[in-house]
Amino acid sequence: MDTSSEELKQLLEQVRELTARVHRVEQLLRIAQTPSSTTVPHQPLPAPPPPTTPAQHQPAVVEATPASKSPETTSPLSAVFPGADNQERIDLEARIGSHWLNRIGITAVLVCAAYFLKYAFDNKWIGETGRIAIGLISGIAVVLWSERFRSKGYRLFSFSLKAVGIGVLYLSLWAAFQVYHLMPSEVVFACMLVVTCATCAMALTQDAEILAVYSIVGGFATPLLLSTGVNREIALFSYVTLLDLGILGLVAFKPWRRLLWFGYAGTLILYLAWYAEYYDRKQFEPTLIFASIFFAIFAVAPILMLRQECGVGTMPLAFAFVDAVTFFLQAYAMISDISNTAMAWFSLALAAVYLGLNAARPRSSDKAAEANLKLMHLALAIALITVAIPIRLNAHWITIGWFVESGALLWLGNRIKSNLLNIFALAALALGVGRLLFFDNFTTTTLILNLRMLVYVVAIAVLALVAYYASGYESQEVRNIGAIATVALNALALVALSYEIHDYYSRQIATGIPAPAFWAPEHWSQMRAIEIARGFTYSALFMAYGAMLMIVGFLRNSAFVRWQALVLIAATIVKVFVYDVSQLDRVYRILSFGVLGILLLAISFAYQRDWLKLSSRKMAEQPGS
Repeated sequence: MDTSSEELKQLLEQVRELTARVHRVEQLLRIAQTPSSTTVPHQPLPAPPPPTTPAQHQPAVVEATPASKSPETTSPLSAVFPGADNQERIDLEARIGSHWLNRIGITAVLVCAAYFLKYAFDNKWIGETGRIAIGLISGIAVVLWSERFRSKGYRLFSFSLKAVGIGVLYLSLWAAFQVYHLMPSEVVFACMLVVTCATCAMALTQDAEILAVYSIVGGFATPLLLSTGVNREIALFSYVTLLDLGILGLVAFKPWRRLLWFGYAGTLILYLAWYAEYYDRKQFEPTLIFASIFFAIFAVAPILMLRQECGVGTMPLAFAFVDAVTFFLQAYAMISDISNTAMAWFSLALAAVYLGLNAARPRSSDKAAEANLKLMHLALAIALITVAIPIRLNAHWITIGWFVESGALLWLGNRIKSNLLNIFALAALALGVGRLLFFDNFTTTTLILNLRMLVYVVAIAVLALVAYYASGYESQEVRNIGAIATVALNALALVALSYEIHDYYSRQIATGIPAPAFWAPEHWSQMRAIEIARGFTYSALFMAYGAMLMIVGFLRNSAFVRWQALVLIAATIVKVFVYDVSQLDRVYRILSFGVLGILLLAISFAYQRDWLKLSSRKMAEQPGS
């Protein structure tokens, strides 16, 4: 019985120990043992007591301890990339293996083949015809071989091989014409055109934009590779036109907008290279026609961009701007050398083209991008009109042209409620005012009825139009612009009248005193009298204009106009008390003070009579009134 009890105790101890080991293994392997809804709950075994077993049972616990770390954390990669995430290490490894090693391997194979062929050529193993044949066969073979990899899903590797094969074909054809003179240029050109078309067809069928890029690069490189130093403008630009139309067709069916930039760059490079080498005035007409064709093709491109579903961003705007500026500069270089008048009309015609493009309907899903492109076309049209004015007109007529343009844009902008047109109108107005004040020099022979007064009258009329339209807006910013325009027109009116006074007395001096005796002492008194009269006339002008502004301010009940009058009258007071007292003759001094005093008393009486009801307004604005 004692023996049986001892054996039972040992058996229970072993069961407890086995249970503890299973529990540890479950924790180490992260196997969650949660009872399901269909499992009958069982009574857990009692927790094992602290180990009191002999030493032979201890290794079981020690063996399980190292398993606490998973195999991934002890991978050799952690020693190389200790801070990298496992997925990042896998991505880097895949990129190195699929991209970098691919390109390095292709380069190594090409270098090996190049060295071998050079060695064979140097030792006369292969003749000239054989060399070209090897190049053509190798290029075609590499392209066909690349299809095997594409069919198995290795698209990137396949495109890399195609790039190599296409490059070998172009270079082999170039060598056949330029190096070995085995084929005429027409045959080589036709072969290169076939390679370009085949590459383009592969790009479409395989939906690969990179192949389309290869096709475009090869297509534009063909004329450079086959150049013979002979001017063939019609053939060259006809070929470029076909390439550009092909690119436009690709973009119409595929969202490959970057192809347009490649095509535009290639067209511009070929055009500039030809222009620098061969252009003269005899080729004006065909050159301008082809430049216009290139412009028209790429002017449609931004509209095609908008028809694509993917986001367009600012690319259509940038493309439209670059195309317009480049074409205008091309035309200016050719036309201005013949006639400025023709260039001005050309600029206006180009502005009309952009107004027509502004009316186009791209049917874009991105309405904001469509509206921005319309604004870009409108801005380009207005800029071309503004540029045409100084090209066609001379001297003061440029200033008048800008003022007329400003007035027309103001009228149109307020008619169609376009803030953009109003901004352009203000810009043209600023150009005109700046030129009028700082650049225009007038030589007049008559008073008032002269070209200078005409220009100032036009400027004042446009500023008055700005003030009039601004008064109809509720926005405080727009009203501030109207206020600035009002101050500016009054300032220009004073400047214009001051010029007339200056010219009048300058003629008095010129006609009254002979030029040889201009500095003679006997004429000083006469000259002094004329200067005194001129100084008094300036004072009279300022007082009269200030009185006129005050009357207008009273009649229109405009505090802003009255404040302008008060500022002008204050300036006149300073002039009378500082300048007129010391410089004017007694009679003119009496007149200055008398007129100024009467004017000030009249204004003071008007304010004291409270004709504007200012006191009642003040009472009404007080709290509790």
